[in-house]
Amino acid sequence: MKAIFKNILMTFSVTAAVGLTAQAQQEAKKTAPAEKDFYRIISLPIPEGIELEVGGLALLPNGNIAAATRRGDVYIVENPYMLNGGTPYFRKFASGLHEALGLAYKDGALYTAQRGELTKLVDKNGDGRADIYETIHAWGLSGNYHEYSYGPVIMPNGNFMVNGNVGFDDFEWWRGKSKAPGRSWAMEITPDGQMSLYAAGLRSPAGQGLIDGKYWYSENQGDWVGSGHMTQLNKGDFIGHPAALQWADKPGSPVTVRTEDIYSRVDPRFNQGRIQDDDAKRPYKTYFEVAKEVPGMKTPSIWLPHSVMGTSTSSLIQIPNDDKFGPFAGQILIGDQGQSRLNRVFLETVKGDYQGSAFTFREGFESGVLRLVWGNDGSLFVGQTSRGWGSKGQKIFGLERVIWSQKTPFEMKAVRAMPDGFEIEFTKPVNKKAAADPDAYDLTSFIYKYHPVYGSDVVREQTLTADAAIVSADGLKVRLVVDGLRENYIHEIKLNDKVTSADSSHSVLHPVAYYTLKNIPDGAKLNVPKRKAKAAGHDHSMMGKPTNAPEKATPAAAASAGLQKNQVVKPASWTTPDQTIELGTVPGLKFDKSELTVKAGSKIQLTFSNTDDMPHNFVVVPDGQAIAVGEMAMKMGLKGVKLDHIPNTPKVLFNTKLVGPGSSQTIYFVAPTTPGKYTYVCTVPGHFYVMQGTLIVTK
Repeated sequence: MKAIFKNILMTFSVTAAVGLTAQAQQEAKKTAPAEKDFYRIISLPIPEGIELEVGGLALLPNGNIAAATRRGDVYIVENPYMLNGGTPYFRKFASGLHEALGLAYKDGALYTAQRGELTKLVDKNGDGRADIYETIHAWGLSGNYHEYSYGPVIMPNGNFMVNGNVGFDDFEWWRGKSKAPGRSWAMEITPDGQMSLYAAGLRSPAGQGLIDGKYWYSENQGDWVGSGHMTQLNKGDFIGHPAALQWADKPGSPVTVRTEDIYSRVDPRFNQGRIQDDDAKRPYKTYFEVAKEVPGMKTPSIWLPHSVMGTSTSSLIQIPNDDKFGPFAGQILIGDQGQSRLNRVFLETVKGDYQGSAFTFREGFESGVLRLVWGNDGSLFVGQTSRGWGSKGQKIFGLERVIWSQKTPFEMKAVRAMPDGFEIEFTKPVNKKAAADPDAYDLTSFIYKYHPVYGSDVVREQTLTADAAIVSADGLKVRLVVDGLRENYIHEIKLNDKVTSADSSHSVLHPVAYYTLKNIPDGAKLNVPKRKAKAAGHDHSMMGKPTNAPEKATPAAAASAGLQKNQVVKPASWTTPDQTIELGTVPGLKFDKSELTVKAGSKIQLTFSNTDDMPHNFVVVPDGQAIAVGEMAMKMGLKGVKLDHIPNTPKVLFNTKLVGPGSSQTIYFVAPTTPGKYTYVCTVPGHFYVMQGTLIVTK
């Protein structure tokens, strides 16, 4: 064993690169590179009066960009590159459409998926406006607000792919239902309007596209979907949401899975009326466990951990195989509407399945990222909207370009699965001595529940140990030998700031990767000694105590001394509350009341009822601290959902738990004794930027 390990070390040099002095390292940290140094965001000025809530983008042959909007218009954006200092010109091409959420160009015409049909738009007389609105194919609608339709994507055979959202149940209105054919399905439509059902089990498939000629779609967290993901679909696949299966036995359906196949293996009671809160505590299975028992059920290709990598997965697009957009040619960019960001995905195939690693790529867009298209100069156009859904970016809509600065960031370029761990490839050589330390890598594996409750906690977490970190001679790769790999689990690979560039000047720009390990590759394993497991590597600084544990009282919370922050039982010393408050939600990341008024020191009973289609909480903080507390919650990472996105900080005065759709919680607290303004906020990542209200404390 020792001889083999010695040979390995001879093959991969671990000679330390020349480091900087301590003073120079401190100076370097002050000027540490940022995302904007490598990928610039340029906003296109949008004329007053144009509500450009982008639902679809398409590149035209002359380099102009076509943009469809949620409000039903289509604009042609001339000079979108703002050449010679000019500004773009927005020309209305079509109007009167019903929530256009996709756009494609083919043979002189634009195609868009309205809520209930695929429509062809043609400018026949050449005046710059569509004068033909042709229905290619129409599908059913029940009128439920959630029945969005997305597309089209033009397939290699010339057909169109369109995806249908689920609607919601009349009673449990957040529970996905397919009330009309095509809801919860991917549909393939020929140019002459013949539709065939393609794949089933979609919930909220906001993004879709071709990767190396294969059809992919992206999914959003919700019932039956523990977290967002992106998945390659073939005809006949079932990807998890059983609402679609009521149409699976109809003529022309390629799907072999049936409703009873799912409910009988998960829990038959889930198909028998209202889902109670305690259902979330029942024994559960995962996607892959059910898929092993149900032929025709497919598992996600790449998981995008909820709240960590986003909250509302959107468009996906492949980076062209050239050098116009930096060192990531052939990889995938995928948007997130809620967190106004782009993530990056490296794909590989192992044993015939797609799997791979996901990384943060670029944050800071001005609204919710929904649609992506490449310009003819290699820049990326990013169409955005927040209305109705809310987003970290504070604007209602936007259209921006991402341009590579011609500088290469120090990043993990790819993470590949190995028979005994992972191989990390970097964009630049690493400091070999630092990168060869196995303690520089923290690894955790985890998965999500497959159940009809909205979303899922991170479950079955295990901390893994890196037994060796072997650096290649050129410094561009590190072979991690890892003990305890688990197939079908997500593996978080976190590099500490000791892993630096060869000159020790900078740490990795985005030091965390999430690898969806569907299959462990076959092949020879490296024979290295096993190391003693170390403590989990996550930063628990914000997670030290249960969120309902009493803390040292702040002046604002002094009146509540002795009560828990999440006090759900009326204190024995109270006869009746001084004031009872009912608070709810409305669509668009809003509380249904923007202000609440209470008397200083009064006894309050507050019931928070969530009537939205996503989880929220209610957290009271000092005035001006909502963003700071929300950002603390975001740093909780994988533990966030389990701890209700409530960081352990004295800035949290009182709070509910994370309340799911259709649920409520009542809490009891004593109002601050100091009159003034306080803020109540939902601290779910991304929500806290907009979902706020004012608690006014009077004398």
